[in-house]
Amino acid sequence: MRQKKYFLVYFIFLLFPIFLNGQDITLYTQINGRYDFTFIGNTMNTAENNLTAGLVTGTSSSAQLNLSPDDTVIKAFLYWSGSGDGDFEVDLNGTIMTPERTFSHSRISGVNQTFTYFSAFKDITSFIQTNGNGDYTLSDLDISAYEVYHKQISTNFAGWAILIIYENSNLPLNQINVYDGLQGVPSNLSIDLTNLYVIDNNNATAGFIAWEGDISLATETFAINGTVISNASNPINNVFNGTNSITGATDLYNMDLDIYDIENYIQIGNTSANITLSSYQDFIMINTVVTKLNSQLPDATITIDDYQLACNNRNIPVSFTVYNVNSTEILAANTPIAFYADGIVVGSTQTQNPIPIGGNESGNTIITIPNTIPSNFILTAVVDDLGNGTGVVTELVETNNSYSTQIELFISPTYNILPPSISCNLGFTRGIFDFSNYEEEVKTNPFHLVTFHETYDDALNNINPILNTSSYEAITTPKEIFIRIENENNCVSITSFLLQVENCPPIIYNAISPNNDNLNDTFFIDGLRDIFIHFQLEIYNRWGKLLWLGNNDKPDWDGYVADGIGTKTAPDGTYYYILYLNDPSYPEPINGYLYLSK
Repeated sequence: MRQKKYFLVYFIFLLFPIFLNGQDITLYTQINGRYDFTFIGNTMNTAENNLTAGLVTGTSSSAQLNLSPDDTVIKAFLYWSGSGDGDFEVDLNGTIMTPERTFSHSRISGVNQTFTYFSAFKDITSFIQTNGNGDYTLSDLDISAYEVYHKQISTNFAGWAILIIYENSNLPLNQINVYDGLQGVPSNLSIDLTNLYVIDNNNATAGFIAWEGDISLATETFAINGTVISNASNPINNVFNGTNSITGATDLYNMDLDIYDIENYIQIGNTSANITLSSYQDFIMINTVVTKLNSQLPDATITIDDYQLACNNRNIPVSFTVYNVNSTEILAANTPIAFYADGIVVGSTQTQNPIPIGGNESGNTIITIPNTIPSNFILTAVVDDLGNGTGVVTELVETNNSYSTQIELFISPTYNILPPSISCNLGFTRGIFDFSNYEEEVKTNPFHLVTFHETYDDALNNINPILNTSSYEAITTPKEIFIRIENENNCVSITSFLLQVENCPPIIYNAISPNNDNLNDTFFIDGLRDIFIHFQLEIYNRWGKLLWLGNNDKPDWDGYVADGIGTKTAPDGTYYYILYLNDPSYPEPINGYLYLSK
């Protein structure tokens, strides 16, 4: 026997004689198909607690599942419940079961004592599918730590039930709704069953898993949409009387598994139903409500499967699939589909063929994103939508028609505008340039890829990149260099900058030795010829006599004096030069001394 821990919790409140607190009954799941449902289960009580002086709650009981050979189990949900704070480890046919969800309920009696109750839920679909028909025994459900305490007000009980939803090809197409929680019944309890759509009320049923009803207390009623109803096992004034209306058993002490025909109490077109439970003496807790409705309707859903983005292109091809899976009717052809970008309609199409139950249809369309929509937006596809939020198809579920995905358009990278790269004129506008730092300066994102090219076509096609950006030689200038910038989406921007030269100041070597040793044989001025093409150079002796006049068409001065006396070579000594560059950037002449020695 596994050891279990129990905690008895007492809350003392100064309240009215009875105060109830639990979880409201709400929709748990909804499935559609050729389905019906049934219950099996049993009480742990050996007698009704309200009529027996001693303790009556055991830890084990059995029930039998006996489905038709043509029935296929689709879902199976195990519920167990009892007095106290909870036993959340039980055994079903030798397999330990722990809950996926739990519910709790508390009430304060007239003597200001708090009494707690619990229920637990586990999806055991695969377990029932594997084990099939036969006996099921739930054991080790132990509330003994609480039983004496609860016996004071005759609410010592424990029990279990399995809700089974099964498929049979001979059944009509039905919608099964399962609602659960844990609500106690005061004088009047109203529960709204939502998400219904009644198109045919034939053979509509509602079932309950309820706890703690007493056969001897004929003080409660069950009404649907305002009409009090009953069945063969449940008198109109004692509907929670320890019975199983599926098997006809009357010894489910302090629990009820009942199914009622409700076809005469709901109307075609109803989207909800109200059930009202009244009890003026008997304490009852509702754990589960199940409805079966004949609802032959489609259920259109959609997914966006793929989309194709191109750089700087707001026309987006979209692939999508429309489904009619959780349905009980064919989805008609020409069901409209609308596409929204941040809530703005950007495209529409429709299904092409009828989509069978459980089937789907894939399609393609092209949507155009207006320039007013940012590049990062939410694309939403909505099936059964005319583009204004309204549809044309009545569906089982009207709230599952949309599918959204985040999209960011591919945009060419931004870049910084670069100034011209300037270098000294090496003659006839030739220059050597270092623009290696432009790779980082042009980027607005450090992850962009940058290459340099001599033509726009080379940059566009990403061929013939310039590899030597630190000493690139341009034969003539100005020259345009093109930059290709590529981002992570392979989108490309192309910009350019100019290579330009300027006439830098010449460098004058002011010593000559015209002795034909090839070292300083002439008066050489670096950065002068073919740059300052209109220059004029004058050389004077110490007495101010002009000895030589040079320009771009004459060779460098080698000491020759045209009108020399006795010799045409100037003697060793100091001479004076005046260099007129005749360039707007250098309006003043450059002058100085030069030294000649042989």
